[in-house]
Amino acid sequence: MHYSGRALKRLRLMRGIKQSHVAELLGVTQATVSRWETGVLVPAEDQRAALERLFAPPASTADAAIKRLVEASTARVHLICDRSHRLLAASPARRKEWRRDMLGTPMFRYASEGIQRAEAKLQDCGWYHDQTSSIVVETGPNGRDDVPILAGSVLWERVPLSDGAIGRLVTTLT
Repeated sequence: MHYSGRALKRLRLMRGIKQSHVAELLGVTQATVSRWETGVLVPAEDQRAALERLFAPPASTADAAIKRLVEASTARVHLICDRSHRLLAASPARRKEWRRDMLGTPMFRYASEGIQRAEAKLQDCGWYHDQTSSIVVETGPNGRDDVPILAGSVLWERVPLSDGAIGRLVTTLT
């Protein structure tokens, strides 16, 4: 998700956070935060991810329970926001595969060609209109070392979240 300068300022003010505190949390200067809010400067990709984590809406009890279940699972599973593909939770087995903390990171940039093709077909299969609640996807490898995806099958399941968004539970089958 990309916040405009005005949206960033509005979110910061609604949460009662000073520019200097945002700057401290993100390791930048207060002047940098001010430039983001006025649109003079655009945050870098890692800074946008950090801003998304900082200003993400608080999870409900139900969302927290889903997150706990995913994070305690012995399966290779993770939960993303279906719209932004931002990682919401991951099991220990999945985190071990990725070898780094990805929480809050938009994950689509790591998608293999097989995943990209499946994503492109979601509209046609009724995914966005509650006509399909789960599908099996053949992933194919993505050829990356940092966030590897191996050839195999995953199950995508729609999970409603408390803010009205849809989560996608991704479970490796093979």
